[in-house]
Amino acid sequence: MEKSKVYFTDFRTPYGGLTLPQKLAKVAKAAGIGDIDFTNKFVAIKLHFGEAGNLAYLRPNYAKVLVDIVKEAGGRPFLTDCNTLYVGKRKHGLEHLDTAYENGFNPFATGCHTIIADGLKGTDELEVPVPNGEVLKTAKIGRALMDADVLISLTHFKGHEMTGFGGAIKNIGMGGGSRAGKMEMHSDSKPYVVEKKCIGCGACVAICAHNAPVIENKKATIDQAKCLGCGRCLGRCPVDAIATQYDSSMEVLNKKMAEYTSAILADRPHFHVSLIVDVSPNCDCHAENDAPIVGDIGMLASFDPVALDMACADLVNAAAPLPDSQLSDNMKKHPAECTGHDHFHNSTPESEWKSCLEHAEKIGIGTREYELIKA
Repeated sequence: MEKSKVYFTDFRTPYGGLTLPQKLAKVAKAAGIGDIDFTNKFVAIKLHFGEAGNLAYLRPNYAKVLVDIVKEAGGRPFLTDCNTLYVGKRKHGLEHLDTAYENGFNPFATGCHTIIADGLKGTDELEVPVPNGEVLKTAKIGRALMDADVLISLTHFKGHEMTGFGGAIKNIGMGGGSRAGKMEMHSDSKPYVVEKKCIGCGACVAICAHNAPVIENKKATIDQAKCLGCGRCLGRCPVDAIATQYDSSMEVLNKKMAEYTSAILADRPHFHVSLIVDVSPNCDCHAENDAPIVGDIGMLASFDPVALDMACADLVNAAAPLPDSQLSDNMKKHPAECTGHDHFHNSTPESEWKSCLEHAEKIGIGTREYELIKA
């Protein structure tokens, strides 16, 4: 398979030069977004609106750039995401919209409407085939996402406490799953409590929507029968007493996420944009975002989400860790474990990301081989 083209621009904006929105438009157009026929097409712009309290999510100004490009080409864009499994401010359609609007994703700022793809309670879904699926044969996807004629992913590339990083494939696959779909993807990856570290604070109890963690004798345990494996307790624990099993479960999660992406992208035009900015160590689903692990790097665009994720991962891994970040703290505390130049593993040793891109390439979504082109 020949290399995919990934276009790149940095965040430098010298006096008198292009603004950041103009640079984003330039890199998207250089990558070929204008080759898509948008005329009278419903265009889903899939992104993450950010949990209430999180400040690392992408600013709505970036979404407006893509909205304007689509509208100028005669398309009908809308911003979209699906509801979450965990306790937060996006677990049903009304709260999700409230959060999106509070974070600036409203029609006055973005120029288009926001639609929660799996509806009011996360049950408005379509079950669709998974092309070349090895783990799954079907995927449960938010209906509005599948109703769109064209899909554009706009991704905040950042770390993630389970999958290593959150890139285009996670934005599309995990983000596009209905609540039932997210349960299906998470069901083979469940955390456990390291008892000697646990202080019995109850943070895991407070964040769980399914009553899986229980405090007894000032120590937490997780009922594996109730746990859905969403991983929220991993990030919430203040003493890192919650971990994941070192078995195939993380690999299965990554494969399912890739297969959900395959189901969503099949048989329609798609285009992908990722911004390596405010690279928080954990997902934007967290109300807190912590200090970035590396500096701002740039904006990338491609028709190939696998190549795009690979390019973003390589750029982050080539960057210097920022001081006073989770990454640099872990590298100081655990030098023997932080081997190799893998910032995602060194930031969150329990995470694993390579199997996702390997599987995505295997089932035909794209290739990890890319040519990085400066726009």
